[in-house]
Amino acid sequence: MPPAERTVGQLIAESVRFYGEHFWAVLVLGIPFAGVDAAGIGRSIAVQTLLVWAFAPLLCASYVRASQLVTGGRPTWDAYLAALVIFLPVPILVRIYVLPAVAWFGLVGLAIPAAVAERRGFRSALRRGRELGRADLVHAIGGMAALALVYGVCRGFLLVLLHTQGDQEQAIAYVLADLVLSPLLFVGGALLYLDQAARVK
Repeated sequence: MPPAERTVGQLIAESVRFYGEHFWAVLVLGIPFAGVDAAGIGRSIAVQTLLVWAFAPLLCASYVRASQLVTGGRPTWDAYLAALVIFLPVPILVRIYVLPAVAWFGLVGLAIPAAVAERRGFRSALRRGRELGRADLVHAIGGMAALALVYGVCRGFLLVLLHTQGDQEQAIAYVLADLVLSPLLFVGGALLYLDQAARVK
């Protein structure tokens, strides 16, 4: 389906297809998530939250890079700065519950691919992100929620597989699972931008 008519299920399928067609370029986007796991396993929730903030520059760089791969645009410092500002409340929102973080990204997170694809400045990108989020609020938040759900379920299955059949230590299983699966979140978010941009038009 064209982006303007794409459903949430088709967004997931398109994300998986894009990942498969650009496997090595997309796989490296999972390195920051893997780094957070490697540094945070066995530590308290407070320390893990601080580690997520510490890795924020790399996580944001992955989203900007995914936006470049999906849209064909060029990354800019404005896109990177917008990603950092939007990401700041996320570690706290996730600790409250995952859904507030998902809704936050659905409402404003599309500013990052917008800045990359449309060469927008910092403030213009944030305004565009809000516009895109409101274009079809159900699709924006539902798309982000579906990506998070698919990531979480697949991560759980992969952890079981790696831990029981791969004879891996638990820490290594966490790192490998996030390395492989977390890029879907970045790619899916960038593809969601295309959906919402088409709906605005």
